[in-house]
Amino acid sequence: MKDTTTFPDPTYKKTVLARLFEGVKQHYAQHMAAINKAHLVMLSQTGILEAEQVGKIARALNEIEQETDIAALQYTGEYEDYFFVVEAALRSRLGDLGGMLHTARSRNDMDHTLFKLALRTRAASLLEQMETLTAALIKKAEAEADTLIVAYTHGQPAQPTTFGHYLAAVIEVLIRDMERLNAAADNLEHCPMGAAAITTSGFPIDRDQMADLLGFDGPLVNSYGCIASVDYITGLYSAMKLVFLHMGRVIQDMGVWSSFEVGQLYVPNSLVQISSIMPQKRNPVPIEHMRHLASVTVGRCDMMVNTMHNTPFTDMNDSEGEVQQAGYAAFASGGRVLELLTAFLPACSINADNVKRNTDAACITITELADTLVREEKLSFRQAHEIAAATARAVIAAGKPLSEGFADCAAAFRKETERDLAMNEAQFAVATSPENFVAVRNRTGGPAPEALANALAGYSSALSAVSDQCATRKNRQSKAGSDLDVAFISLLEY
Repeated sequence: MKDTTTFPDPTYKKTVLARLFEGVKQHYAQHMAAINKAHLVMLSQTGILEAEQVGKIARALNEIEQETDIAALQYTGEYEDYFFVVEAALRSRLGDLGGMLHTARSRNDMDHTLFKLALRTRAASLLEQMETLTAALIKKAEAEADTLIVAYTHGQPAQPTTFGHYLAAVIEVLIRDMERLNAAADNLEHCPMGAAAITTSGFPIDRDQMADLLGFDGPLVNSYGCIASVDYITGLYSAMKLVFLHMGRVIQDMGVWSSFEVGQLYVPNSLVQISSIMPQKRNPVPIEHMRHLASVTVGRCDMMVNTMHNTPFTDMNDSEGEVQQAGYAAFASGGRVLELLTAFLPACSINADNVKRNTDAACITITELADTLVREEKLSFRQAHEIAAATARAVIAAGKPLSEGFADCAAAFRKETERDLAMNEAQFAVATSPENFVAVRNRTGGPAPEALANALAGYSSALSAVSDQCATRKNRQSKAGSDLDVAFISLLEY
Protein backbone atom coordinates (compact mmCIF):
# COMPACT_ATOMS: atom_id res chain seq x y z
CA MET A 1 0.00 0.00 0.00
CA LYS A 2 1.39 3.39 -0.99
CA ASP A 3 2.05 5.82 1.85
CA THR A 4 0.20 9.03 0.98
CA THR A 5 0.89 10.88 4.23
CA THR A 6 3.00 14.03 4.09
CA PHE A 7 5.76 15.33 6.31
CA PRO A 8 5.47 16.48 9.00
CA ASP A 9 2.94 14.54 11.00
CA PRO A 10 0.87 17.15 12.95
CA THR A 11 1.76 15.69 16.34
CA TYR A 12 5.46 15.45 15.45
CA LYS A 13 5.29 19.02 14.23
CA LYS A 14 3.76 20.26 17.49
CA THR A 15 5.77 18.22 19.97
CA VAL A 16 9.21 18.35 18.32
CA LEU A 17 9.78 20.43 15.20
CA ALA A 18 7.98 23.60 16.28
CA ARG A 19 9.78 23.58 19.62
CA LEU A 20 13.14 23.08 17.96
CA PHE A 21 12.38 25.93 15.59
CA GLU A 22 11.64 28.26 18.50
CA GLY A 23 14.89 27.18 20.14
CA VAL A 24 16.87 28.03 17.03
CA LYS A 25 15.24 31.46 16.86
CA GLN A 26 16.20 32.15 20.47
CA HIS A 27 19.66 30.60 20.66
CA TYR A 28 21.22 29.85 17.29
CA ALA A 29 20.01 32.06 14.42
CA GLN A 30 22.76 34.62 14.95
CA HIS A 31 25.41 31.92 15.12
CA MET A 32 24.05 30.28 11.96
CA ALA A 33 24.39 33.59 10.14
CA ALA A 34 28.04 33.76 11.22
CA ILE A 35 28.66 30.20 10.00
CA ASN A 36 27.05 31.00 6.64
CA LYS A 37 29.24 34.05 6.20
CA ALA A 38 32.43 32.26 7.26
CA HIS A 39 31.68 29.28 5.02
CA LEU A 40 31.10 31.54 2.05
CA VAL A 41 34.38 33.37 2.68
CA MET A 42 36.17 30.01 2.83
CA LEU A 43 34.47 28.75 -0.36
CA SER A 44 35.62 31.92 -2.08
CA GLN A 45 39.21 31.91 -0.91
CA THR A 46 39.71 28.22 -1.69
CA GLY A 47 38.26 28.72 -5.18
CA ILE A 48 35.52 26.15 -4.62
CA LEU A 49 33.03 28.78 -5.78
CA GLU A 50 33.71 31.42 -8.41
CA ALA A 51 33.82 35.12 -7.56
CA GLU A 52 30.56 35.91 -9.40
CA GLN A 53 28.75 33.11 -7.56
CA VAL A 54 30.16 34.24 -4.22
CA GLY A 55 29.09 37.84 -4.78
CA LYS A 56 25.51 36.91 -5.58
CA ILE A 57 25.22 34.61 -2.57
CA ALA A 58 26.78 37.22 -0.27
CA ARG A 59 24.37 39.91 -1.39
CA ALA A 60 21.41 37.55 -1.01
CA LEU A 61 22.53 36.56 2.51
CA ASN A 62 22.87 40.22 3.39
CA GLU A 63 19.35 40.96 2.12
CA ILE A 64 17.88 38.02 4.02
CA GLU A 65 19.56 39.13 7.24
CA GLN A 66 18.30 42.70 6.87
CA GLU A 67 14.77 41.78 5.85
CA THR A 68 14.03 38.89 8.22
CA ASP A 69 12.41 39.51 11.59
CA ILE A 70 13.55 36.28 13.20
CA ALA A 71 11.48 36.78 16.33
CA ALA A 72 8.31 37.02 14.26
CA LEU A 73 8.89 33.80 12.32
CA GLN A 74 6.38 31.01 12.96
CA TYR A 75 6.98 27.35 12.26
CA THR A 76 4.62 26.22 9.50
CA GLY A 77 6.04 22.82 8.65
CA GLU A 78 6.71 23.89 5.05
CA TYR A 79 10.40 23.43 5.75
CA GLU A 80 11.90 20.95 8.17
CA ASP A 81 13.89 23.45 10.21
CA TYR A 82 15.41 26.93 10.27
CA PHE A 83 18.35 25.85 8.12
CA PHE A 84 16.01 25.01 5.25
CA VAL A 85 14.10 28.26 5.77
CA VAL A 86 17.30 30.19 5.09
CA GLU A 87 18.24 27.96 2.14
CA ALA A 88 14.75 28.40 0.68
CA ALA A 89 15.11 32.17 0.97
CA LEU A 90 18.42 31.95 -0.88
CA ARG A 91 16.96 29.79 -3.63
CA SER A 92 13.95 32.06 -4.03
CA ARG A 93 16.40 34.85 -4.86
CA LEU A 94 19.10 32.91 -6.72
CA GLY A 95 17.54 29.72 -8.02
CA ASP A 96 19.83 26.70 -7.93
CA LEU A 97 22.78 28.94 -7.08
CA GLY A 98 21.21 29.42 -3.64
CA GLY A 99 21.88 25.77 -2.87
CA MET A 100 25.60 26.11 -3.53
CA LEU A 101 26.29 27.69 -0.15
CA HIS A 102 25.88 24.22 1.33
CA THR A 103 28.79 22.84 -0.71
CA ALA A 104 31.21 20.82 1.45
CA ARG A 105 29.25 21.02 4.68
CA SER A 106 26.39 19.31 6.51
CA ARG A 107 23.88 20.15 9.18
CA ASN A 108 25.94 17.77 11.33
CA ASP A 109 29.09 19.88 11.49
CA MET A 110 27.02 23.06 11.50
CA ASP A 111 24.96 21.90 14.48
CA HIS A 112 27.88 21.04 16.73
CA THR A 113 29.56 24.30 15.77
CA LEU A 114 26.37 26.16 16.68
CA PHE A 115 26.22 24.39 20.02
CA LYS A 116 29.82 25.22 20.81
CA LEU A 117 29.32 28.87 19.87
CA ALA A 118 26.31 29.07 22.19
CA LEU A 119 28.05 27.24 25.04
CA ARG A 120 31.27 29.20 24.93
CA THR A 121 29.37 32.46 25.50
CA ARG A 122 27.61 30.97 28.52
CA ALA A 123 30.77 29.39 29.89
CA ALA A 124 32.57 32.73 29.59
CA SER A 125 29.81 34.50 31.52
CA LEU A 126 29.88 31.87 34.26
CA LEU A 127 33.66 32.17 34.57
CA GLU A 128 33.33 35.95 34.83
CA GLN A 129 30.82 35.54 37.66
CA MET A 130 33.15 33.11 39.43
CA GLU A 131 36.02 35.57 39.02
CA THR A 132 33.91 38.34 40.55
CA LEU A 133 32.92 36.11 43.48
CA THR A 134 36.48 34.96 44.09
CA ALA A 135 37.83 38.52 44.02
CA ALA A 136 35.13 39.59 46.48
CA LEU A 137 35.99 36.71 48.81
CA ILE A 138 39.71 37.52 48.69
CA LYS A 139 38.90 41.09 49.72
CA LYS A 140 36.59 39.84 52.47
CA ALA A 141 39.18 37.32 53.70
CA GLU A 142 41.80 40.07 53.94
CA ALA A 143 39.38 42.22 55.95
CA GLU A 144 38.46 39.30 58.25
CA ALA A 145 41.97 37.90 58.68
CA ASP A 146 41.90 38.50 62.46
CA THR A 147 38.20 37.80 63.05
CA LEU A 148 37.92 34.77 65.29
CA ILE A 149 35.37 32.04 64.60
CA VAL A 150 34.69 28.55 65.87
CA ALA A 151 35.65 25.87 63.37
CA TYR A 152 33.40 22.80 63.43
CA THR A 153 34.20 19.18 62.65
CA HIS A 154 31.53 16.47 62.62
CA GLY A 155 29.02 19.16 63.54
CA GLN A 156 30.76 19.94 66.84
CA PRO A 157 32.94 22.87 67.96
CA ALA A 158 36.55 21.89 67.24
CA GLN A 159 39.18 24.64 67.23
CA PRO A 160 39.36 28.41 66.83
CA THR A 161 40.38 29.91 63.53
CA THR A 162 39.51 33.10 61.67
CA PHE A 163 36.80 33.97 59.21
CA GLY A 164 39.56 34.92 56.77
CA HIS A 165 41.09 31.46 57.11
CA TYR A 166 37.73 29.80 56.45
CA LEU A 167 37.11 32.00 53.41
CA ALA A 168 40.60 31.20 52.13
CA ALA A 169 39.62 27.53 52.02
CA VAL A 170 36.53 28.48 50.01
CA ILE A 171 38.69 30.58 47.68
CA GLU A 172 41.05 27.66 47.05
CA VAL A 173 38.15 25.46 45.98
CA LEU A 174 36.69 28.22 43.80
CA ILE A 175 40.00 28.68 42.01
CA ARG A 176 40.33 24.95 41.39
CA ASP A 177 36.73 24.93 40.14
CA MET A 178 37.55 27.86 37.85
CA GLU A 179 40.57 25.99 36.51
CA ARG A 180 38.41 22.92 35.81
CA LEU A 181 35.72 25.00 34.14
CA ASN A 182 38.33 26.94 32.21
CA ALA A 183 39.80 23.68 30.90
CA ALA A 184 36.31 22.58 29.86
CA ALA A 185 35.81 25.96 28.14
CA ASP A 186 39.07 25.37 26.25
CA ASN A 187 37.57 22.14 24.93
CA LEU A 188 34.86 24.25 23.27
CA GLU A 189 37.54 26.00 21.25
CA HIS A 190 37.98 23.34 18.55
CA CYS A 191 35.81 23.86 15.48
CA PRO A 192 33.80 20.98 13.93
CA MET A 193 33.24 22.80 10.61
CA GLY A 194 34.65 20.83 7.70
CA ALA A 195 33.73 17.47 9.18
CA ALA A 196 30.59 17.66 7.03
CA ALA A 197 28.40 14.62 7.70
CA ILE A 198 31.18 12.70 9.48
CA THR A 199 34.11 12.12 7.03
CA THR A 200 35.03 15.64 5.78
CA SER A 201 34.68 16.42 2.07
CA GLY A 202 36.19 15.75 -1.31
CA PHE A 203 36.35 19.52 -1.91
CA PRO A 204 39.60 21.37 -1.01
CA ILE A 205 38.15 23.05 2.09
CA ASP A 206 40.28 25.00 4.56
CA ARG A 207 39.27 23.87 8.04
CA ASP A 208 41.84 26.08 9.75
CA GLN A 209 40.41 29.17 8.06
CA MET A 210 36.89 28.25 9.12
CA ALA A 211 38.08 27.87 12.71
CA ASP A 212 39.86 31.24 12.58
CA LEU A 213 36.88 33.06 11.09
CA LEU A 214 34.60 31.78 13.84
CA GLY A 215 37.03 32.60 16.64
CA PHE A 216 38.06 29.04 17.51
CA ASP A 217 41.59 28.06 18.50
CA GLY A 218 41.68 25.57 15.63
CA PRO A 219 39.72 22.69 14.09
CA LEU A 220 38.74 19.59 16.02
CA VAL A 221 40.94 17.18 14.15
CA ASN A 222 39.11 13.89 13.75
CA SER A 223 36.02 14.41 11.61
CA TYR A 224 34.20 11.41 13.08
CA GLY A 225 34.84 12.80 16.54
CA CYS A 226 33.53 16.22 15.47
CA ILE A 227 30.11 14.64 15.19
CA ALA A 228 30.28 11.75 17.66
CA SER A 229 32.51 12.74 20.59
CA VAL A 230 30.24 14.95 22.64
CA ASP A 231 32.73 15.21 25.50
CA TYR A 232 32.60 18.98 25.10
CA ILE A 233 29.11 18.66 26.60
CA THR A 234 29.85 16.08 29.30
CA GLY A 235 33.12 17.78 30.25
CA LEU A 236 31.58 21.21 30.54
CA TYR A 237 28.56 20.17 32.60
CA SER A 238 30.68 17.92 34.82
CA ALA A 239 32.95 20.86 35.62
CA MET A 240 29.91 23.07 36.19
CA LYS A 241 28.35 20.55 38.52
CA LEU A 242 31.35 20.61 40.83
CA VAL A 243 31.17 24.40 41.19
CA PHE A 244 27.69 24.25 42.67
CA LEU A 245 28.18 21.02 44.59
CA HIS A 246 31.10 22.67 46.37
CA MET A 247 29.43 26.04 46.90
CA GLY A 248 26.36 24.25 48.24
CA ARG A 249 28.47 22.95 51.13
CA VAL A 250 29.60 26.46 52.00
CA ILE A 251 26.04 27.73 51.77
CA GLN A 252 24.97 24.97 54.16
CA ASP A 253 27.57 26.20 56.65
CA MET A 254 26.07 29.68 56.43
CA GLY A 255 22.73 28.21 57.43
CA VAL A 256 24.21 26.48 60.47
CA TRP A 257 26.34 29.45 61.47
CA SER A 258 23.38 31.84 61.35
CA SER A 259 21.15 29.58 63.46
CA PHE A 260 20.14 30.88 66.89
CA GLU A 261 22.03 28.14 68.74
CA VAL A 262 25.34 28.78 66.93
CA GLY A 263 24.85 32.40 65.99
CA GLN A 264 28.37 33.20 64.83
CA LEU A 265 27.27 34.61 61.46
CA TYR A 266 25.24 37.80 61.43
CA VAL A 267 23.17 38.32 58.29
CA PRO A 268 22.24 42.00 57.80
CA ASN A 269 18.63 43.14 57.71
CA SER A 270 18.77 43.71 53.96
CA LEU A 271 19.17 39.94 53.51
CA VAL A 272 16.69 38.82 56.18
CA GLN A 273 12.96 38.19 55.88
CA ILE A 274 10.55 38.37 58.79
CA SER A 275 7.85 35.95 59.86
CA SER A 276 4.23 36.79 59.11
CA ILE A 277 3.22 35.65 62.59
CA MET A 278 6.32 35.46 64.84
CA PRO A 279 7.72 38.97 65.38
CA GLN A 280 11.01 37.76 66.89
CA LYS A 281 12.08 35.81 63.78
CA ARG A 282 14.98 36.87 61.54
CA ASN A 283 14.96 34.41 58.65
CA PRO A 284 18.10 34.46 56.46
CA VAL A 285 16.06 33.16 53.54
CA PRO A 286 18.66 33.94 50.83
CA ILE A 287 20.68 31.04 52.22
CA GLU A 288 17.82 28.67 51.43
CA HIS A 289 17.42 30.10 47.94
CA MET A 290 21.13 29.71 47.23
CA ARG A 291 21.08 26.18 48.61
CA HIS A 292 18.15 25.02 46.50
CA LEU A 293 19.36 26.83 43.37
CA ALA A 294 22.78 25.20 43.78
CA SER A 295 21.11 21.80 44.08
CA VAL A 296 18.87 22.49 41.08
CA THR A 297 21.96 23.42 39.07
CA VAL A 298 23.74 20.22 40.10
CA GLY A 299 20.67 18.26 39.00
CA ARG A 300 20.50 20.02 35.65
CA CYS A 301 24.18 19.32 35.02
CA ASP A 302 23.63 15.67 35.91
CA MET A 303 20.69 15.57 33.51
CA MET A 304 22.92 16.72 30.65
CA VAL A 305 25.68 14.22 31.40
CA ASN A 306 23.26 11.35 32.01
CA THR A 307 21.43 12.04 28.75
CA MET A 308 24.65 11.10 26.94
CA HIS A 309 24.87 7.80 28.82
CA ASN A 310 24.71 4.70 26.59
CA THR A 311 24.05 6.72 23.44
CA PRO A 312 25.72 5.50 20.23
CA PHE A 313 29.10 6.98 19.33
CA THR A 314 27.87 8.74 16.22
CA ASP A 315 25.45 11.46 15.12
CA MET A 316 22.32 11.37 17.27
CA ASN A 317 19.67 13.81 18.46
CA ASP A 318 20.31 12.95 22.11
CA SER A 319 23.15 15.51 22.11
CA GLU A 320 21.56 18.11 19.86
CA GLY A 321 19.05 20.95 19.75
CA GLU A 322 16.46 20.21 22.38
CA VAL A 323 18.94 18.67 24.80
CA GLN A 324 21.35 21.58 24.36
CA GLN A 325 18.58 24.07 25.08
CA ALA A 326 17.57 22.22 28.23
CA GLY A 327 21.11 22.56 29.52
CA TYR A 328 21.07 26.34 29.35
CA ALA A 329 18.82 26.39 32.41
CA ALA A 330 21.84 25.21 34.43
CA PHE A 331 23.69 28.38 33.49
CA ALA A 332 20.67 30.46 34.48
CA SER A 333 20.20 28.92 37.93
CA GLY A 334 23.94 28.68 38.55
CA GLY A 335 24.44 32.30 37.61
CA ARG A 336 21.83 33.31 40.17
CA VAL A 337 23.69 31.42 42.90
CA LEU A 338 26.99 33.10 42.08
CA GLU A 339 25.46 36.56 41.86
CA LEU A 340 23.62 36.21 45.17
CA LEU A 341 26.59 34.65 46.97
CA THR A 342 28.78 37.54 45.75
CA ALA A 343 26.39 39.95 47.45
CA PHE A 344 25.69 37.80 50.50
CA LEU A 345 29.04 36.75 51.96
CA PRO A 346 30.76 40.16 51.88
CA ALA A 347 27.70 41.69 53.57
CA CYS A 348 27.74 39.26 56.50
CA SER A 349 29.74 39.69 59.69
CA ILE A 350 30.83 37.56 62.63
CA ASN A 351 29.11 37.91 66.01
CA ALA A 352 32.12 38.09 68.33
CA ASP A 353 30.06 37.65 71.51
CA ASN A 354 28.58 34.37 70.30
CA VAL A 355 31.99 33.18 69.12
CA LYS A 356 33.41 33.86 72.60
CA ARG A 357 30.44 32.14 74.23
CA ASN A 358 30.88 28.99 72.15
CA THR A 359 34.66 29.09 72.48
CA ASP A 360 34.40 29.15 76.26
CA ALA A 361 31.59 26.61 76.47
CA ALA A 362 33.33 24.03 74.28
CA CYS A 363 36.97 24.47 75.41
CA ILE A 364 38.08 24.66 71.79
CA THR A 365 41.58 25.94 72.61
CA ILE A 366 42.42 22.83 74.65
CA THR A 367 44.58 21.38 71.84
CA GLU A 368 47.02 24.26 72.21
CA LEU A 369 47.19 23.66 75.98
CA ALA A 370 48.32 20.11 75.24
CA ASP A 371 50.81 21.37 72.63
CA THR A 372 52.19 23.93 75.07
CA LEU A 373 52.70 21.28 77.71
CA VAL A 374 54.65 19.22 75.21
CA ARG A 375 56.84 22.17 74.22
CA GLU A 376 57.35 23.76 77.63
CA GLU A 377 57.10 20.81 80.04
CA LYS A 378 58.81 18.26 77.77
CA LEU A 379 55.95 15.76 78.07
CA SER A 380 54.86 13.23 75.49
CA PHE A 381 51.79 14.30 73.61
CA ARG A 382 49.82 11.43 75.17
CA GLN A 383 50.67 12.66 78.67
CA ALA A 384 49.80 16.22 77.69
CA HIS A 385 46.57 15.04 76.10
CA GLU A 386 45.51 13.29 79.33
CA ILE A 387 46.23 16.44 81.38
CA ALA A 388 44.38 18.66 78.91
CA ALA A 389 41.42 16.25 78.82
CA ALA A 390 41.17 16.23 82.61
CA THR A 391 41.33 20.03 82.64
CA ALA A 392 38.55 20.28 80.05
CA ARG A 393 36.32 17.90 81.99
CA ALA A 394 36.79 19.93 85.14
CA VAL A 395 36.01 23.36 83.66
CA ILE A 396 33.04 22.08 81.67
CA ALA A 397 31.62 20.45 84.80
CA ALA A 398 32.09 23.73 86.67
CA GLY A 399 30.52 25.74 83.87
CA LYS A 400 33.48 28.07 83.53
CA PRO A 401 35.74 29.00 80.61
CA LEU A 402 39.05 27.24 80.07
CA SER A 403 40.88 30.50 80.82
CA GLU A 404 39.81 30.08 84.46
CA GLY A 405 41.04 26.49 84.68
CA PHE A 406 44.62 27.04 85.83
CA ALA A 407 44.13 25.29 89.18
CA ASP A 408 42.41 22.36 87.45
CA CYS A 409 45.30 22.04 85.02
CA ALA A 410 47.89 22.25 87.80
CA ALA A 411 46.11 19.48 89.73
CA ALA A 412 45.86 17.25 86.67
CA PHE A 413 49.52 17.90 85.86
CA ARG A 414 50.63 16.93 89.38
CA LYS A 415 48.56 13.76 89.26
CA GLU A 416 49.98 12.73 85.87
CA THR A 417 53.65 13.69 86.41
CA GLU A 418 54.04 13.84 90.21
CA ARG A 419 55.64 17.29 89.92
CA ASP A 420 54.42 20.89 89.82
CA LEU A 421 53.42 22.75 86.68
CA ALA A 422 56.12 25.24 85.63
CA MET A 423 53.86 27.73 83.86
CA ASN A 424 52.11 30.38 85.90
CA GLU A 425 48.51 31.55 85.69
CA ALA A 426 49.27 34.38 83.25
CA GLN A 427 51.13 32.00 80.92
CA PHE A 428 48.24 29.56 81.18
CA ALA A 429 45.82 32.31 80.14
CA VAL A 430 47.93 33.05 77.04
CA ALA A 431 48.29 29.38 76.15
CA THR A 432 44.53 28.85 76.25
CA SER A 433 43.48 32.05 74.46
CA PRO A 434 42.04 31.79 70.92
CA GLU A 435 44.29 34.65 69.78
CA ASN A 436 47.38 32.68 70.76
CA PHE A 437 45.94 29.50 69.24
CA VAL A 438 45.74 31.25 65.87
CA ALA A 439 49.01 33.17 66.17
CA VAL A 440 51.23 30.13 66.79
CA ARG A 441 49.83 28.32 63.76
CA ASN A 442 52.02 30.26 61.38
CA ARG A 443 52.58 27.40 58.96
CA THR A 444 51.80 27.19 55.27
CA GLY A 445 48.03 27.24 55.00
CA GLY A 446 47.52 28.10 58.66
CA PRO A 447 45.36 30.87 60.11
CA ALA A 448 48.16 33.05 61.54
CA PRO A 449 48.35 36.50 59.92
CA GLU A 450 51.59 35.95 57.99
CA ALA A 451 50.63 32.50 56.69
CA LEU A 452 47.18 33.69 55.67
CA ALA A 453 48.51 36.81 53.95
CA ASN A 454 50.94 34.69 51.91
CA ALA A 455 48.13 32.33 50.91
CA LEU A 456 45.81 35.15 49.85
CA ALA A 457 48.55 36.68 47.72
CA GLY A 458 48.96 33.34 46.00
CA TYR A 459 45.22 33.10 45.38
CA SER A 460 45.21 36.55 43.79
CA SER A 461 47.99 35.44 41.46
CA ALA A 462 46.18 32.21 40.56
CA LEU A 463 42.97 34.12 39.91
CA SER A 464 44.80 36.52 37.61
CA ALA A 465 46.24 33.59 35.64
CA VAL A 466 42.79 32.10 34.99
CA SER A 467 41.39 35.55 34.23
CA ASP A 468 44.13 36.17 31.66
CA GLN A 469 43.34 32.89 29.91
CA CYS A 470 39.66 33.82 29.73
CA ALA A 471 40.54 37.27 28.40
CA THR A 472 42.73 35.72 25.69
CA ARG A 473 39.83 33.60 24.47
CA LYS A 474 37.45 36.54 24.58
CA ASN A 475 39.83 38.78 22.65
CA ARG A 476 40.41 36.12 20.00
CA GLN A 477 36.68 35.65 19.52
CA SER A 478 36.03 39.39 19.36
CA LYS A 479 38.79 39.90 16.78
CA ALA A 480 37.48 36.99 14.73
CA GLY A 481 34.03 38.55 14.66
CA SER A 482 35.47 41.82 13.33
CA ASP A 483 37.66 40.01 10.80
CA LEU A 484 34.68 37.98 9.58
CA ASP A 485 32.62 41.12 9.07
CA VAL A 486 35.40 42.66 7.00
CA ALA A 487 35.93 39.50 4.94
CA PHE A 488 32.21 39.06 4.26
CA ILE A 489 31.64 42.72 3.32
CA SER A 490 34.42 42.39 0.75
CA LEU A 491 32.44 39.59 -0.94
CA LEU A 492 29.54 41.98 -1.57
CA GLU A 493 31.71 43.72 -4.15
CA TYR A 494 32.26 40.61 -6.26
